[in-house]
Amino acid sequence: MKRRRGVIDRFEGDLAVVEFGEVMEDIPKSRLPESTQSGDVLWFYEDGRVEMDTEEKQQLSKEIDKLIEELWED
Repeated sequence: MKRRRGVIDRFEGDLAVVEFGEVMEDIPKSRLPESTQSGDVLWFYEDGRVEMDTEEKQQLSKEIDKLIEELWED
């Protein structure tokens, strides 16, 4: 079964702005897990299921922290 990886960029009203690589899409909040927050990594399956990936979110957060540290070192 095919799936797409999305990252929650932000919320605008009843919509979540989700980044799928280079493309941003508006997804109704009602389709997402209840505890979804900005920065969460989600898997969107072709059957309509949406799953949160906490391990991927932690890894992404570490990568961002490392980039920020590198910027401040200069």
